[in-house]
Amino acid sequence: MSFDFISALYKSQVPMPLDDYDYHKVLRDIENDGIQSQVYFLLKQNGMLTQTPTFFQAYLKEKYDKGLFQNLFIKNQTDLLLKKFEEQGINVIPLKGVYFADKYFGHIGARATSDIDLLVRFQDVNKAIESVIALGFLVEEEPIPGHFHCSFSKRLPHSLIPLVVELHWGLVKEETSKFDINEIWYESKVIGEYLHVRELSDLHCFYMICLHGWRHNLDALKYFIDIIQMIHQYKDERDFEELFKMAESHQTFKRLTRTLSIVYEQFPHLNKVVKLPFKRKTLWSHRNVKGFKQYMDFFDYQFFSYDTLKHSMIEIRHWIWPSKFELSCELGEIEQETSLIKLYISLYKKRILGLVKVIF
Repeated sequence: MSFDFISALYKSQVPMPLDDYDYHKVLRDIENDGIQSQVYFLLKQNGMLTQTPTFFQAYLKEKYDKGLFQNLFIKNQTDLLLKKFEEQGINVIPLKGVYFADKYFGHIGARATSDIDLLVRFQDVNKAIESVIALGFLVEEEPIPGHFHCSFSKRLPHSLIPLVVELHWGLVKEETSKFDINEIWYESKVIGEYLHVRELSDLHCFYMICLHGWRHNLDALKYFIDIIQMIHQYKDERDFEELFKMAESHQTFKRLTRTLSIVYEQFPHLNKVVKLPFKRKTLWSHRNVKGFKQYMDFFDYQFFSYDTLKHSMIEIRHWIWPSKFELSCELGEIEQETSLIKLYISLYKKRILGLVKVIF
């Protein structure tokens, strides 16, 4: 139902739900995926809001207003960071967030965000860290070998959830790709009157959004909507041939084609907007589909989304013997003094119980 509802938002000839029961089901998925702002804005923009029940409209409007207020605050904090980077002569590119919402959805409140993602050059990381700390952010996650970001947080008044800033110096793990980040910087453009604050080209932004969706295995509707929105907004400029050629050179081709194949399979109307040159067969299944197929999809995503056998083997090694950082990502917060052996036992126990639950 929710996939059909998102299709209807883009006037794909899929009808809107007819009764309140269906809208209640859609509302649950919207809430679970945190896409209230996107849905409200798209309904209003397309003149479809009044076709929905009043309780549906009221809920979305309340969440949209809350998301807009939050985005305005985050934009203020983002601008302070960008100004600081400009003063320090640090080249920086905002990723996703409020600038993405404004440019690709048409309004700062059209896509709620909760953190700030900034891309900097690797040689500027330490200088960038100093600038972020100078604005009151505390180190939350140190740079991790083999990864491409670190994070900082700031406690906010009247809020239990801190504001998080992630500094990125890459978009994918270096050891599982041949990603050339210099291409991204070369094609970027300066924003407004800035000299050092830049934005991604439309092609690279779409590339980044697809890779971001892949990294989360498209486990929420928000990743689909970001990709769909960019296809609709820039349909006349979307060049899949150039995109796939770049992905092949970066050895991210399977990640990209897997992601787009799934999106086009779930939203076939996109072929009438920009035709996908080819479709890769995947095992992806909607999160509501349980059982062995869901587990097979996980293995396909986790280990066979790579262009080379070497990269697949590296990922398998990391999955079997994860680092302490990777253990904390999978197990949650862990005690610093806990031995690696105990952590591995906890990890494998969790995985086995998860497998049993999925199959049975």
